[in-house]
Amino acid sequence: MLGLAQFGIAVGALGAVLTIMGLFPSVTGIRPGEGIGIVQVMTILTGFALLIFGGLIYVKYTFYADRPANLSQQIGIRLSLTGLVLAGMAGLADFLGFGSHAPAVTQPVLGYWQAAAILIGFFIASLGVLVYAMTGAPPADD
Repeated sequence: MLGLAQFGIAVGALGAVLTIMGLFPSVTGIRPGEGIGIVQVMTILTGFALLIFGGLIYVKYTFYADRPANLSQQIGIRLSLTGLVLAGMAGLADFLGFGSHAPAVTQPVLGYWQAAAILIGFFIASLGVLVYAMTGAPPADD
């Protein structure tokens, strides 16, 4: 199961790199435009999702590879997914037309409240990974 734990690390690292590329597009040599676009928001959200999934895969196959998930670990998984959905809804609110800036401007805007909601969603998703890691059954004594 060591290979799957390493796969989780690779997925998490890819997520971190995508998040950095989305937050700071100039590190890739792309000249950032005015404001923030849909590709940039999707890159950030995809990076967040890969980072969380990589963390869940790593914890599962490093600490609990031979045991099924208990109820509290399943709650941690669902908490992670709920945080990702919240971050996705907040990040894409103006692009989908239900954000506070949607009717007022022609160019979608990622406002302060939306950015705060993305961070809150990511924090909730991170708490889900932490719940999954901390509430598993202890290893059996051999």
